[in-house]
Amino acid sequence: MHQTHMIIDGEQLSISSHNAKTIYNPADQEAVAVVSSGTRQHARLALEAAKRAFAVWSETSSEKRAEILHSAAELVRERSETMARLLTQEQGKPLKNARAEILSSADILDYYAEEGRRNIGEWLATHRGRSIVIRQPVGVAALITPWNYPVDLLSWKVGPCLAAGCTFVAKPPSRAPVAATEFLRAVHEAGLPAGAVNVVHGPGEEVGAELVENPISRKIAFTGQTETGRWIMAHAADRIKRVSLELGGNSPFIVCADTDIEKAAAACAQRAFSNMGQICISVNRVYVAEEIAEEFGELLVRQAERLRIGNGLEENVDLGPMFSREQRSRTKEHVADALNKGAELLSGGREPEGEAFDKGYFFLPTVLGGADHSMRIMREETFGPVAPVMRFKTLDEAIRLANDSNYGLAAYIYTSDITTGIRAAERLEAGGVGVNINNVMDHQMPFGGWKESGIGRELGLYGLQSFLEIKHIRLGL
Repeated sequence: MHQTHMIIDGEQLSISSHNAKTIYNPADQEAVAVVSSGTRQHARLALEAAKRAFAVWSETSSEKRAEILHSAAELVRERSETMARLLTQEQGKPLKNARAEILSSADILDYYAEEGRRNIGEWLATHRGRSIVIRQPVGVAALITPWNYPVDLLSWKVGPCLAAGCTFVAKPPSRAPVAATEFLRAVHEAGLPAGAVNVVHGPGEEVGAELVENPISRKIAFTGQTETGRWIMAHAADRIKRVSLELGGNSPFIVCADTDIEKAAAACAQRAFSNMGQICISVNRVYVAEEIAEEFGELLVRQAERLRIGNGLEENVDLGPMFSREQRSRTKEHVADALNKGAELLSGGREPEGEAFDKGYFFLPTVLGGADHSMRIMREETFGPVAPVMRFKTLDEAIRLANDSNYGLAAYIYTSDITTGIRAAERLEAGGVGVNINNVMDHQMPFGGWKESGIGRELGLYGLQSFLEIKHIRLGL
């Protein structure tokens, strides 16, 4: 069985019997790894190590940082197959998707290696002198990440953090820390000074709390639940720490009558059911023009029933299990609530049958018709493979319904009229809008939410800037 160690000040900590935790595969409950579990004291030691390393790493040239980040990316690629198998076993997603996640994380490291080189200042001639504007690393960062994309979302923080000249302590998700720790071990072994990369496992209420509250950390980068984000924001305020929070979502998907219905249905299914709907930008609410709603529903059902479910390590599997019993239970509760309030079950809505599914947290991709905003599934983030469909009469109505949410991470609209698409995108209250595309993420572009979906941006130049302080130096001549 794989052993997953914490890393503090350049050293791997041994796993002792009193603090070891076993990680199980959500597909069959087989043991995957034994993981060391830390305490507040481990978090303090890691922060202190990061503080010592900051004095060295922050003074390292951008060229040298780039060289090391490129080396880290190559190490990740060399070890990608091992990491991908571990990721599938601990999280459940199909191996092909796990491979894509690991390789994407390597691409992020390469991207920020070069973005860091472009962290240049400004020289301004003024009436009585000169002004210089420079950007310097904010300091030690705490990186706290979730289980749905435990490597990719970590790389979004690690890449810009190191490129900016910051050091960090990472807390991977407690229930899926294995592949993320292997990724961080590769980064550490690429040539960074001891203490620049630290990894502490453990519960959020202990390890996470120390990372947020300890005065050493100057930046908190978090992806996870909105409730936790509120707590982090409140406690970081005590010392006016910089925070970036990527929180919950409840993404609407608008289908106009003039669109290519087959393409829209395929795109909707992919974004609603991929990773078993456990994606922050997953389609949560589908609004369809009433004149095409019946046909669209039939096409969406056809797409859902085409997907193959099984253990993520098996070949030709499109969907693995859900991550946990709790996630599946929440999904079933939302479906039951919708059906009790008048929704129609068009497909799925239950666990698949057969011995192969008995031990795992499997659930069929589900399509509901006749949805409305009285239902929890339209108001809360399900984080499961369900696409509830609601009809609309006018685009104004669809946009009003789409914006009727506390969340604003992503939104989608499908139409053959580009003017309609652009104007709708401008009116939708979300940090990212996909017009005739079901993905709002691009390594070079900003990603983040409006309203209760978060604060700050990741990816692109914007992600690097979140780890930098701006300084104005005025010269009298």
